[in-house]
Amino acid sequence: MGQKLDGMVIPKHVALILDGNGRWAKKRGLPRTMGHKQGCVTVEKTVEIAARMGIEYLTVYGFSTENWKRSSEEVGALMQLFRYYMVRLLKIATANNVRVQMIGDRRRFDKDIIEGINRLVRETKENTGLTFVIAVNYGGRDELTRAARRMAQDCVSGILKADEITQETMESYLDTAGMPDPDLLIRTSGEIRLSNYLLWQLAYTEIFVTDCLWPDFDQEELEKAILAYNKRERRFGGVK
Repeated sequence: MGQKLDGMVIPKHVALILDGNGRWAKKRGLPRTMGHKQGCVTVEKTVEIAARMGIEYLTVYGFSTENWKRSSEEVGALMQLFRYYMVRLLKIATANNVRVQMIGDRRRFDKDIIEGINRLVRETKENTGLTFVIAVNYGGRDELTRAARRMAQDCVSGILKADEITQETMESYLDTAGMPDPDLLIRTSGEIRLSNYLLWQLAYTEIFVTDCLWPDFDQEELEKAILAYNKRERRFGGVK
């Protein structure tokens, strides 16, 4: 951990929107796929940095439900990159005592990708360090819809009573059940929107936006975000 953060509160859960891969590649006259590839390298480095800093949960927006709208060439390239990256990630997670979890609806992926995801989760579940959460085929509205559907089914079957549903009940049906809400959301490339990401979980999260494109994100950028987080007064709707 850098000296800048001495005495600072390290957020327990940091969520990331990894924006700017395509623009990074375009600036260099490279195909968009090269931006995504470099973005994966940055993810690897960020996982290791976050683990050293003492961050307990790191959640990244890997592939959204809306990303299927991109060209078939780009989606195909992303799927190939995902296949390669899952093998790399297993090695990194093992070396750094990182537990990997996935959120989102994985059913749309090809069978080998689903098996790769399941293997990553299974083979790292006993690790006790940073929990690295990857949102794949994930959308906040889709997550809430799937949760509502499961609750409705449980109400019909008598497992759940509609008048007993609380916020805690709702949270138990979300993909993030058992995880703390993010303390800090970092979005790269200067865009200021949530992009259908963790809509329930981000209700009181502090938001930090940087113009840095995701492939250029490094420890210094993460430290800037944590320093900004320490200047915020978190009241959660109350008054101090």
